[in-house]
Amino acid sequence: MDPNAKPDFETAAGREARYGEFVSLLARHDQSIRRFVRSLLPSNQGVDDVMQETALECWKKYESFTPENAEDAVDEFIRWACVIARYKVLSWQRDNSRDRLMFRESVIERLAQDAMQDLEQRDRERKAIETCLGQLDADQRRLVLSVHSPGESITKIAQETGVKTRRLYSKVNALRKRLLDCVQGRLVEEL
Repeated sequence: MDPNAKPDFETAAGREARYGEFVSLLARHDQSIRRFVRSLLPSNQGVDDVMQETALECWKKYESFTPENAEDAVDEFIRWACVIARYKVLSWQRDNSRDRLMFRESVIERLAQDAMQDLEQRDRERKAIETCLGQLDADQRRLVLSVHSPGESITKIAQETGVKTRRLYSKVNALRKRLLDCVQGRLVEEL
């Protein structure tokens, strides 16, 4: 037995860790990839099939997915997966071309370009929102997010803090305005 050879369990553990990483990235971006696919098809028909084929192909090619660094992995994965999805849409359309409602390849290419720009814009907006939320203190962040978080509510926070609900709603509105100004400012700075 070669002392430098990796034991089978390390290789299996490495594969399992890589698979877990892949599943995490795929789950995180599933809805965005689904929206991308849907934007390339003339109807909802085929979206599930294309998504399944895309996920399988992404896993097959995941070894070749090599982002610059760990922080870039999340952002690069969606672009990489959408390129694969675009080809899967073209393949699905070619296989189902007997149906009258199919886009030409040039139309799909144009839609894909537009959808990628939309994805990039949403990514910029998401980053701006995260940055601006990070500028709030913990209580302010909890208050703003309470409206959108299961199990949280302004009424619950009012009961915990002894502050009137109406006052907290006013504070939420002011914080939302502050966040909107911050996000818009950050997006303008990027341009």
